[in-house]
Amino acid sequence: MASGVTVADTCKTTFEEIKKDKKYRYVIYFIKDEKQIDVETLGERNATYQDFLQDVQHGGSGECRYGVFDFEYTHQCQGTSEGSKKQKLFLMSWCPDTAKVKKKMLYSSSFDALKKSLVGVAKYIQATDLAEASEESVESQLRAMDRT
Repeated sequence: MASGVTVADTCKTTFEEIKKDKKYRYVIYFIKDEKQIDVETLGERNATYQDFLQDVQHGGSGECRYGVFDFEYTHQCQGTSEGSKKQKLFLMSWCPDTAKVKKKMLYSSSFDALKKSLVGVAKYIQATDLAEASEESVESQLRAMDRT
């Protein structure tokens, strides 16, 4: 079900700056006035995953957010001793259990519009608590996509 929420052009522009130019580490999006998805916060290139988690929760326990993060890790192919550096973009929908039902419904029904406008995301992650959003959980989901 589509919510009628639109995606601001700045969302796509900022995403491209992360994907192609490596200008930022992450971006946090929010739904403004229940009408449009817009940029809320940008994470500098040297920002950590912990910074991302803090910013995605910045609105408080009753607020949902979306976030794109440029995740880096080392992958070792079978039969080699060398590890190769990998980077994958993921899009997270953060809707804590403590958020109001109406807000959760708005964010979940608007997620598709954002997915369609951000071309090049490797993985979509839906998180309702810190265990699902943890660095370990995200890394294991991204590694599961690698060929061994």
